[in-house]
Amino acid sequence: MTSIRTAQPRPAPGAVCMALGLSRPYLIGIGGCGMSGLARLLAADGATVSGSDTTPSSLTDGLRAEGVAVGFEQTAADLPEDVDGIVASAAVKPDHPQLIEAQNRGLPIFTYAEALGRSMAGRTGISVAGTHGKSTTTAMLGCILTDTGFDPGVIVGATCDQLAHGCLGITPASGGRPAGSGFRLGSPQIHHGPLAGRPGLLIAEACEFNRSFHHHRPVIGAIANVEADHLDIYGSLDAVIEAFAGFARLLPAEAEGGRLLIGHDGAHRREITAGLRCAVETIGFAPSADWVVRTEVESRRVTLTGPGGVRAEWTNQMPGEHNAMNSAVAAAIAIGLGADPETVGRSLSAFRGLDRRMQCLGERPLPEGGVVRVYDDYGHHPTEIEATLRSLRQAERLGEPGAGRLVCVFQPHQHSRTRFLLEEFATSFEQADVVIVPHIYFVRDSETEKHKVSAADLVDRLRTRGVRAMHLYPFGAITEQLENLCRPGDLLVVMGAGPVWQVARDYLAGAPKRG
Repeated sequence: MTSIRTAQPRPAPGAVCMALGLSRPYLIGIGGCGMSGLARLLAADGATVSGSDTTPSSLTDGLRAEGVAVGFEQTAADLPEDVDGIVASAAVKPDHPQLIEAQNRGLPIFTYAEALGRSMAGRTGISVAGTHGKSTTTAMLGCILTDTGFDPGVIVGATCDQLAHGCLGITPASGGRPAGSGFRLGSPQIHHGPLAGRPGLLIAEACEFNRSFHHHRPVIGAIANVEADHLDIYGSLDAVIEAFAGFARLLPAEAEGGRLLIGHDGAHRREITAGLRCAVETIGFAPSADWVVRTEVESRRVTLTGPGGVRAEWTNQMPGEHNAMNSAVAAAIAIGLGADPETVGRSLSAFRGLDRRMQCLGERPLPEGGVVRVYDDYGHHPTEIEATLRSLRQAERLGEPGAGRLVCVFQPHQHSRTRFLLEEFATSFEQADVVIVPHIYFVRDSETEKHKVSAADLVDRLRTRGVRAMHLYPFGAITEQLENLCRPGDLLVVMGAGPVWQVARDYLAGAPKRG
């Protein structure tokens, strides 16, 4: 196993490592955004961290440069003898050779969610939950609290160049390293605000898949929205709501600082908040919400008015009502922690976004003149897709005379999600003029589930709704089709949680590839 180890002595394991009970953890799937952030958090707390992944990446390069041993063979023989426990990402299957070897050795094994939750015991946790917008809201909140002097720790499942040092160019003494990741170390203690003197803040997105967020140990929580998703796990919307209610019950009593910010509408707040001991505040566009959000679609101006008449204003660089709500949730949490509203507004106005969240990659010049603007987006749920496409059509003024078309390449993520939400998917592309669908990304489902639905089923549904749709694969064939299809003034958005992002970059590079 090729690796680089630091020669510098490490501090004795601190509170985070003690909460996890490991001093020499080994992370399988260490190259993921969340896993690499956890690796850095444990290393900074004094642990000797090592791990493995399938392929090198900028994240694994960064870890190795910081002295974390990373290998790419992933055989049983490559599991070091001196590790004292395993953390496995959600993508690691039970038959993984290193996981089996760890079981044979009797090593403690944690999922990423379990390890993150235990790590929160050594910090003051803020968990950002909801069906949509978790990553964006988490990154926004991390940047705000950096800019307002709270020096937070952050672990988010997407890369954000501004997360290290905030949006306003202020670099705290602790350093926010590294840039271009989903991690920020932060201070070990909160220095001001109502929670001053407590262990430092750790902000993390709280994923509901497989009830992962039940492992979190937050003091403050946010639930912006709740919809049916992961129905292969839950089976019904009622079960999803109950899972979010279980997450909310993790928050401590109001006297201990416990606080929940929940969507006034669209979050099933009555069922979720029943019987909670923590303080509860609502946020939404409705005037009756505790935190009232107002936004102007054209200017992207957002105004937030909260309890006691507190007010903050900013202009989002990311379009859409959903991003107005994401930013408002981040602002409300920050202001509740004691952040200055004026600085909160300046920070959000300077926030540029995350990788793969309505990310404009650039423009592709065409031989006949003009350009195609290319966007990349992670959206893989019908509500996310509809909101993103609508926002892009409005932002790029595609509805005006002489404007181009909205061309969408969408890779469905998981057969079970596609099957359960097939009709919802079919209605979510009405803002698109052309939709190209590759094979469904097969990640966690069974082989039986794989044969119950196909990309062609989604294409058929789209065509019955009058959307020009086609099924193409492999990605190289899609890139070649885009060469013939796209016209000057068109907007191309490539969407999905799988590897479909390659299509956007290949088209932008102007070199069709057969992969």
